[in-house]
This record gives sequence, C-alpha cells and structure tokens, in this order.
Amino acid sequence: MNDGEIMIDGVSNTATTDQTPDDINLNPNAQTCLQQLLRVWLGFERDLSTVPLLRRIDLGTYTVEDHRCLLLNLRQQVIEGSRWITRAASSFDRNHAEIRSTIISHAVEEHRDYELLEKDYVASGGDIEDIQGMERNVGSEALHGYLMHRSSRPNPIDLLGAMWIIEGLGEKMARSWAERIQELTGLSEDSTRFMSYHGHNDAEHMLRFYAMLDEVCVDEKASSSIVKTSKVVARLYRLQLEEVEHGLE
Repeated sequence: MNDGEIMIDGVSNTATTDQTPDDINLNPNAQTCLQQLLRVWLGFERDLSTVPLLRRIDLGTYTVEDHRCLLLNLRQQVIEGSRWITRAASSFDRNHAEIRSTIISHAVEEHRDYELLEKDYVASGGDIEDIQGMERNVGSEALHGYLMHRSSRPNPIDLLGAMWIIEGLGEKMARSWAERIQELTGLSEDSTRFMSYHGHNDAEHMLRFYAMLDEVCVDEKASSSIVKTSKVVARLYRLQLEEVEHGLE
C-alpha cells in the first residue's frame, strides 16, 4: 500500500485510512482482497441507506418504538453470532492455530453481548420477557443458516468476509447511530450501550482482521472466497434489517 491509501477503480481513496491504519502491512494478495472488500462495503453502505428503519434515523423520524423493535431483532442475531464464531474456531486445523486462537478470544469477548441488548431494551421501556422470547426474523434465519453452514467447513477462512461486514458496522456506524438515536428519541445512554460499546471497541477488532487477512489471503482463490462471503453476508444483513419493519406493522 502507498502511505495507507487504497486504490479503488484507479482512484486513491484517502478516506479509508481509518479502515487501514498506516502501520498495517499486507501482502499483495491481501491488498487486492482488501480493495475488493472496500467496494463491497461501499455498496453495502449505499444499500443500508434505503432500509426504511435506518432511513428514519437519517430523516430524523426514528422513534422509541423503532428502537425497541430494532433491539428485539438484533438480540437473536447476536446470540447466534457467538455460536457460528465458536463453530468456525473449532473448524480450523493445527496449521491455522493462530487464527483459531484469535477467533476464540473474539468469541469470549462478545459471547454476552446479548445482555447489553436486553438492558438497552428495558431502558427503552420494553419488557425483558419480550426480548428474551423473540424469535429470529426471516433475515436473521437466513444469515444464521448461511454462517453456520460456512463455519462448519474445514478451515473457513472465507468468514473473514463476514467479519468485514459485521465488525465494520460496529466500527463505522454504531457510534454515530447511538448518538443520533439519543438525540431523536430523548432516550439516555442506557438505551444505546450495545451500539456505543461496539462503536468504541470494533476498531481494535478490525486490527485483528487485517492480521488474519494477511495470514490467510495467500492466493486468488482465498481472496475470491472471502469477497464472495462478504457479498452474501452484506445482502443477508440488509434483509435482516428490512425485516425489522414487519415488527412495526
């Protein structure tokens, strides 16, 4: 990379320096993969701007009811997240011991994230029984099924594509969402702890991502699998957020 800059379609994009710190050195295959992942992210970001619930955050019409419904739906995805991450860790062989250890550490850090969502929901006026009894929406079912399938395969390095999308949301959007939601709804920080936590901590998680990408992305085949999984996860995550709207009908 050149001074931390990434070339997208021949144009230098210095806005990505917070995504790729200057002191991160990637091998050529990993650099190429990252360029493609950045394109996927930009498309995902554009798609999210059309999701009705998130559009209301931008327009300033997001309500407390919207927030409770979002939390209801996110909890199930977060619970299932710890499961596929653990499954993925167990699917790596001894030749990928370092990655396996990193993934296990990540799972340990986040395996109780759902409790933050429960506390946020109660602080937003919801009943704990409602969020604990909530079923996965259609998008969450599809996302969970896909990730469990991929994580069950030997050495599922393509799941770095899933991490790129999911952790990227925390790093790039969660903090601003939390602040905007508080502004629009009058809710306190106690109602957005989950978003705030990830807004402050997912940058560190992305540093781990770059290290793993550099280790496993050694050829075009590895790069292609990672990028494809990022595209699928981006599409399914969008579906999950679109399905939140049905809970408001």
